[in-house]
Amino acid sequence: MRTLVIGDIHGGYRALEQVLDKAKVTVQDKLIFLGDYVDGWSESPQTIDKLISLSEKQECIFILGNHDLWCKLWLTEGKSNPIWLAHGGKETIDSYIKTGLITSKKHLNFFESLKNYYIDFNQRLFIHAGFTSMHGVTREEYQSNYYWDRTLLETALLAEELPSKKIENKMPQRFTHYKEIYIGHTPTTNYKINEPIFAYNLINVDTGAAFKGKLTILDIDSKEFWQSDVLTKLYPNEKGRN
Repeated sequence: MRTLVIGDIHGGYRALEQVLDKAKVTVQDKLIFLGDYVDGWSESPQTIDKLISLSEKQECIFILGNHDLWCKLWLTEGKSNPIWLAHGGKETIDSYIKTGLITSKKHLNFFESLKNYYIDFNQRLFIHAGFTSMHGVTREEYQSNYYWDRTLLETALLAEELPSKKIENKMPQRFTHYKEIYIGHTPTTNYKINEPIFAYNLINVDTGAAFKGKLTILDIDSKEFWQSDVLTKLYPNEKGRN
């Protein structure tokens, strides 16, 4: 059995189908999704349908992303905001209305079940964005950091660049609690990188599927990964998120 982690999908259902096929995923594989399943491309409801279907056949862990929280608030309470609408929310609303899945109980249950983070038996942490507490995710932490923080990635990238003699090979304290940390949220394409970023014990698997990048699925043991085509190729008549 493999454990595979999947980066931010952002309504790119076709990319999800493609990477699952490329990785030859079977029902024996455990799948961990890092959040942001919606907002961007036109198939957010279809993406959620696919995730629900996968969870009925095999072990799946679903992490809450900031876009999922926005969508959840809209589906459950009718709440929206200009920031969400400008960053893929309008496309998600339109697609839910078009598909008629706006009242789907399965979809509501899916969004209600999303986890803030997941820690496996090998002390590997899976979280959408990050955390700021030196004590780890379970103490002295604002919940919103789990799906908004970018400082964890920034710290890992900066620490990776420091000469080891200056820091005496001492890992920044936030990283010492976990064997590995897997995140999404910040596209690696922001750094002009099209593949997962490895820095210290942190791995960023968001390779820009919301924009002009690809969707990535990664084996956490072998570190082998597979990627979809760029989303603009899969959705040639759409712009995705700006």
